Amino acid sequence: MHLILTGATGLVGSGVLDAMIKMKDVTKISILSRRPVPMAEDAKDPRINVIIHKDFAKYDSAVLDQLKGARGCVWALGISQTQVSKEDYVKITKDYALAASQAFQELAHENEPFNFVYVSGGGASTEPGRFSALYSRVKGETEIALAALRKQNTLMHTSSVRPAAVDGTAHDAIKKYIPSPPVAYRMLIPLLLTPIRVGLPSMHAPTLELGRFLTEMAMGKYPIASPTRDISMIGEFPILENAAWRQLSGMYRK
Repeated sequence: MHLILTGATGLVGSGVLDAMIKMKDVTKISILSRRPVPMAEDAKDPRINVIIHKDFAKYDSAVLDQLKGARGCVWALGISQTQVSKEDYVKITKDYALAASQAFQELAHENEPFNFVYVSGGGASTEPGRFSALYSRVKGETEIALAALRKQNTLMHTSSVRPAAVDGTAHDAIKKYIPSPPVAYRMLIPLLLTPIRVGLPSMHAPTLELGRFLTEMAMGKYPIASPTRDISMIGEFPILENAAWRQLSGMYRK
């Protein structure tokens, strides 16, 4: 199966790329990126095609032609709200994802729906309060818009996954490729993640398992038709909290 990936140089995206490379059922990996992807270069895998794409707000025929035959996408492109202005955060988090989902409708065909998996985040809300953080509001707005697209076009199987405490510390295959956090935060990582890993596993999102799950979502392996405790629905659009993907992936049975 041909899959598309964005955010391949980030923490979540690196985990997804590793999963895609390891899956024999993935026959082609199209990576949309502004710059070369070292992990893809080092893999030397003929299935990988890195498409240098400078403007994520536009998709011309030259780009879409390279994506023909793709059956799903993991949209892992994102940035912390602390690193950019409010305007840029909305553009990167919301506008780019919606532009891509609109353009990728061309890739969906009758009896072959296209799976667009939006990597949201724990704390995102489709019903934000007055004091909700920017990321919570913007990610929720994106989910609502993707739900509307799914209602409008039944061949576009959009969905959202909300990873919480993303942890790549045990994922050796991606360690040399993931962005290095500031020194102060790097020192805090063990102090922050260890209590979550041990005491709040439902909030823990290890990249090895998360990457595999997101890839399988893009392959259509988890059709979700109704809400459960950790899955909410906007029409037929599912929103999976961290505990939900962990359960579906079998982590609670380990």
